[in-house]
Amino acid sequence: MSASPQHPVEDAIDFTIMYSTHDAFRRDLERLVTAALAGTALTPAAQAGWENFKNQLVVHHTVEDAELWPRVERAVADRPQDLTLMKEMEDEHALLDPLLHAVDQAMTRGSNDLAELTRQLADGLGNHMKHEEESALPLIQEVLTPHDWSAFRGAMARRQGPKGAAMYVPWILDGASSSERERFLDAMPPPIRIINRLFWQSRYQRRKLWAA
Repeated sequence: MSASPQHPVEDAIDFTIMYSTHDAFRRDLERLVTAALAGTALTPAAQAGWENFKNQLVVHHTVEDAELWPRVERAVADRPQDLTLMKEMEDEHALLDPLLHAVDQAMTRGSNDLAELTRQLADGLGNHMKHEEESALPLIQEVLTPHDWSAFRGAMARRQGPKGAAMYVPWILDGASSSERERFLDAMPPPIRIINRLFWQSRYQRRKLWAA
């Protein structure tokens, strides 16, 4: 992504972690749809994968709603079109909540409409992430600073906590290509990379999320 004219290249916000998170959501949605179509969505591995997916999504959207969108809204307070975009981001989050709940209920009781509901969730979240990447992130690059972005990332880290980080980092890397792994890890603090290699990765792998 090229830097906005408003920011010199050295002051551009690095969206690596955001894109990696979106890619992980897309990957898990594919696994969810596959499991639903194959009739394996009620297995312990698929259920564990779903529980982790739900937690990651709730944390991600909660912190965006509380810490990111308000920052952008303040920066574009005199720009009605951009305020409309921020409202769309918040509304899309709200629209996803009933879809998430419907899939959760279907996963619990193994209902016949699980495959259709998972597809609806995949389409809804996929469209939202595409909208965010194509419209909201360029606006953020224009009107916020790396300091603003660091504050948002700090709020995300606080919400996750140590236990959350221990799942989040290896979850992002699960199924990532070698170049994707390298790009994401390069964006993380060195201590996180070391802790993940020594402890988190092996613990995560033992959970066998989504495994048949």
